[in-house]
Amino acid sequence: MDLEESYDVERTVDFIRGRGFWKVALQFPDELLKDAVGVVRSLRRRLSSSGCAHGRGGGDDVKLFIMADTTYGSCCIDEVAAQHVCADCVVHYGHTCLSPPATLPAYFVLGKAPLNKANCANSLLSCAASSEKPVLVLYGLEYAYAMTDVERATSGSMAKFSHFLCSSLDPLETVDVAGGTTGDGDIRTKMGNRYIIGGLVWTLPEGQKMEDYLLYWIGSSNAAFQNVVLTFNGCDIVRYDATEDCVVSDFSQQRRILKRRYFLVEKAKDANIVGILVGTLGVAGYLHMINQMKELVRRAGKKVYTLAMGRPNAAKLANFPECDVFIYVSCAQTALLDSKEFLAPVITPFEAMLAFTRGSEWTGEYVMEFRDLINSLPDEVKHHPESEEARFSFLKGGYVEDRHPSGDADDENDRALALASTTQKALQLHDTVPNSLAKSTTAKSSAEYFAARSYRGLDVNSHSSSPEAFTVGRSGRAAGYDDEKH
Repeated sequence: MDLEESYDVERTVDFIRGRGFWKVALQFPDELLKDAVGVVRSLRRRLSSSGCAHGRGGGDDVKLFIMADTTYGSCCIDEVAAQHVCADCVVHYGHTCLSPPATLPAYFVLGKAPLNKANCANSLLSCAASSEKPVLVLYGLEYAYAMTDVERATSGSMAKFSHFLCSSLDPLETVDVAGGTTGDGDIRTKMGNRYIIGGLVWTLPEGQKMEDYLLYWIGSSNAAFQNVVLTFNGCDIVRYDATEDCVVSDFSQQRRILKRRYFLVEKAKDANIVGILVGTLGVAGYLHMINQMKELVRRAGKKVYTLAMGRPNAAKLANFPECDVFIYVSCAQTALLDSKEFLAPVITPFEAMLAFTRGSEWTGEYVMEFRDLINSLPDEVKHHPESEEARFSFLKGGYVEDRHPSGDADDENDRALALASTTQKALQLHDTVPNSLAKSTTAKSSAEYFAARSYRGLDVNSHSSSPEAFTVGRSGRAAGYDDEKH
């Protein structure tokens, strides 16, 4: 397969010319950067010829910019980098979660991973024949090009195929199954009998539900597959590994993730200070969800801070030791972070809804897409109003009382002044707080945490310190300091 066919150059040119874009950002993941220069050359050549045919100038009238090292996950549109060059649109290459963009139109080039269509079709027929349930076929988007042939080869079986949603998305629009768009800004996982997940869409007959089907996944065990496993955790699943040409049916490891997530929900209930991590600046509705999470945490009587730091890691989050838990607002395929190495757990907006809403119980349903939760807070609060009663903590083994903020404006101003006063005192404190307090503190804000911690750095104004107590450090380079012998 040549480069132009693999990277869908002709259709990309039609999208650029047809929409009249002049500044185009080409977003490549790290593994495809090696082909970026060749793709640009092919696009310029095609744009030049198509421009002459339309009575325009050569290919130089369209400016192409290569984007790499994405701000957040590479599966999402990096609108931050695209806006640095004032791009009119983004062409996204490689694996994608197909999350709707917030401000820029986007065209998706999925790529074409190798697939043995005959073996895949035979494996699917065998699975459908041995299953007591009808089969629903889902797949990685890199295999979408081959699904028409596989579906044709398995016609007559009990297999139902999902379909690729679309190749382009405009901001604040929703793609309908028939190809139309609506301006409500939502792409929900479930709307009636229609399901959308990871760029795939299908409709079930009236009266049927997902648990009535055996899910047959074609592709690797990646983030998209994990999204399917957790979202439809009540379904039986079989995976066809296209690289190994074999069928895998043991997903106990993925199912154990649910137990781990439930533990993190219980741990989050005991948090006093909550940090909201901005995991995307390009997915439609992210700002609305951040504000909704702020309101949710505030109603639960917790202190909340919003943090934007790009891709989170253990070292970055260690700069905020006062936070007991973090809420990660991102696309569905980057939402689950393995926070075992972090100082504090990282949970999803859905898990935050369970943790910080009084009376809520986990029924086994799991929601990965944060857009499915938008505007759900008012209903939750209406059915589970704030309570002053003590709450039982499974981790502490006893009842605890959550601090609920008052709605009075004067009290709010008083708390702001008290926080400023606490911060000022914290900067003036010396080693008057015992180490044991720093370890057992239950700070309600960052200022209180700072005041109680045992280490505050060097204090040159301390009365107990004399000039003789300080020594001059080493000078020179690490390869050979001035006082070292050579």
